[in-house]
Amino acid sequence: MTEIAERLEELQDQGLHRRLRLVGGPQGPLVTLDGNQVLLLCSNDYLGLANHPRVKGAAAEAAMRWGAGAGASRLISGNMQPHSRLEKRLAAFKGYESALLFGSGYLANTGTIAALAGSGEVVFSDELNHASIIDGCRLSRAETFVYRHGDVEHLSWGLQKAGERAALIVTDGVFSMDGDVAPLVDLVTLARRHDCRLMVDEAHATGALGPGGRGSVAAAGLSGEVDVVMGTLGKALGSYGAYVCADRETTDYLLNTARSFVFSTALPPPVAAAGLAALELLESQPDRVGRLSTNAATLRQALTDEGLAVGGGETQIVPVAVGDAKATMELSGQVLERGVFAQGIRPPTVPVGSSRLRFTVMSTHRREELQHAARAVGAAARELGIGGDRHAVAQLAA
Repeated sequence: MTEIAERLEELQDQGLHRRLRLVGGPQGPLVTLDGNQVLLLCSNDYLGLANHPRVKGAAAEAAMRWGAGAGASRLISGNMQPHSRLEKRLAAFKGYESALLFGSGYLANTGTIAALAGSGEVVFSDELNHASIIDGCRLSRAETFVYRHGDVEHLSWGLQKAGERAALIVTDGVFSMDGDVAPLVDLVTLARRHDCRLMVDEAHATGALGPGGRGSVAAAGLSGEVDVVMGTLGKALGSYGAYVCADRETTDYLLNTARSFVFSTALPPPVAAAGLAALELLESQPDRVGRLSTNAATLRQALTDEGLAVGGGETQIVPVAVGDAKATMELSGQVLERGVFAQGIRPPTVPVGSSRLRFTVMSTHRREELQHAARAVGAAARELGIGGDRHAVAQLAA
């Protein structure tokens, strides 16, 4: 047996092995998975825009006019009209002076954090931040202070200790695995007090929170006050790629120094055009955001009624605590057999002992579908004797 085979076997034994599943057709409330129709509850297409006719039409039109690819990085010959148009609309939507497109949320976070913090400085990161933020902190070569989740007192202590070396506080706006929201008002106060930049990742907040779906920063009344706001086009906006909003000086600096921007091919024009069309739909149909919130509340209550350990928060991300990784995957499999596709989340994505089923709601789900899903999960959990252990519940409630 090779070393790689041994490692794969170890992952199998720990319940941590992963495999790809094939979704036939476009994203939607119902999809064909490995040949069977299932209710989809693990997609980030929160507003149902990935398959919207206007979004697809915009992509097709851009492909015919601008081609399938950009051909080069933005700084060489890949800068095209669809990119600049989308950046202007994103900046206006978020209430900032300027925006800069990146190839993905991962590239936006790693490139931006590494550009804004460096050797000899300190970057402050919430312990439950996304992996792309964690890797951005590592790439920055700055010292990283990981503060306890949402604990502003712990962060304040770290900032005081760092003194003038404090360069950047970075946090998810909506935490991707728990669905709770960062204490942004307190974070802005601390950033100002310590003359430190604040960066908020709104990947799961844009299109889901705030007036017109403008995100967690807008929901907190802080548009323009957070130094750097990152968001993605591949979730609620139904396309692909990411953006960073900030003042013009900062985006110009990132354009020149963020390696993941400088050395990456520009977004394909059809992708940028699709993102713009989705943004225009969100602005003209803000009721989609309200439906998403209503659906999230429906699923959360229905799961609670089944006696399941549902995580805190009120967002479209609804985690159900299980604890053990193997038990989580057994539950995920049993739920799938009942026609509901909800992904089991295990280490290293979440801490050991806090594995969970992670449900993500779409505005296009019907109430009856969500109630059916909760009944299916409840029945499967009872059959397996799963109720969520205390440690896992504590992790989700923290």
